[in-house]
Amino acid sequence: MTALQRDRGAGKPPAQAEAGEAAPADRRRAPRRKALRRHWWFTPWLYLVVPLVFLVTFTYLPIGDMIGYSFTDWDGISPERNNVGLENYTDLFTRPELFKVFLVSGVYLIAAVLQIALALYFATVLSFNTRFRNLFKGILFFPYLINGVAIGFVFLFFFQPHGTLDSLLSMIGVHGKHQWLGDPDLVNKSLAGVSVWRYTGLNLVLFLGAIQSIPPHLYEAAALDGANRWQQFRHIIAPSIKPVISLSAILAVSGSLAVFEIPYIMTGGSNGSQTFVIQSINMAFKFDKFGLASASAVVLIILILIVTWIQRRLVPEERVELS
Repeated sequence: MTALQRDRGAGKPPAQAEAGEAAPADRRRAPRRKALRRHWWFTPWLYLVVPLVFLVTFTYLPIGDMIGYSFTDWDGISPERNNVGLENYTDLFTRPELFKVFLVSGVYLIAAVLQIALALYFATVLSFNTRFRNLFKGILFFPYLINGVAIGFVFLFFFQPHGTLDSLLSMIGVHGKHQWLGDPDLVNKSLAGVSVWRYTGLNLVLFLGAIQSIPPHLYEAAALDGANRWQQFRHIIAPSIKPVISLSAILAVSGSLAVFEIPYIMTGGSNGSQTFVIQSINMAFKFDKFGLASASAVVLIILILIVTWIQRRLVPEERVELS
């Protein structure tokens, strides 16, 4: 560099000199920035790769295999599988006894409606200033935390003849020996009662979270207008948590169609307590009709999807504005 060039560089203001030195670096970074802008949409998918792999591996691939098995006569053991077309589905729809189990699901559906009503009532009461409300929240939610197998064995003793339930009834003047799990007229009602006891806490938490998101000034304005608790529930709480109630209804219907754990542990499906899922499991592992059981499971999935679609059409999702 000559002396004249040094003088010219020295005569530049500091900002211009720094800008002149930084310009080549900016030009080098520009292509990288453009490349990042071109591929920014791809970055979020990197975080979803592992969950998507697990979802496809453990959910969608088994469902695909199950649909394939439903068109075969596979017994679940033999390496040979013969394609029988729609024979399994024809067998299902031409044997009325295979669909009688849905009458059992109706009992659980009625119990699910009762469960939602109880959860909504307790959630509304415990959302206001109630003494020991945190204690009651814990008591109501605790059954949902217990393992289903443990609940089944506990209630086996509870429903024994002259057991806990009969002792409690005798204290209020109802005497006698009741076959709660042996009488076909009582067994499904008893099992459905266990489901109500267990799952009310889950709905309670859903409703509590939705109710607590309602702005407090709406209650204050309603109180100034003279609205009582029922009117506040009818005009403020119920419309505000309608999407959550709709979700609970969908879960209730799908759950009543797919009941398995409690009746399988407590009765094994005997005395008229067999559900659609228990029937499918018995077909597969007791009678070695794996293809027919797979067809039964496919029918159950389709039924749940249809019922869910009908519910969404009858009660469309609405955006609730809280202000």
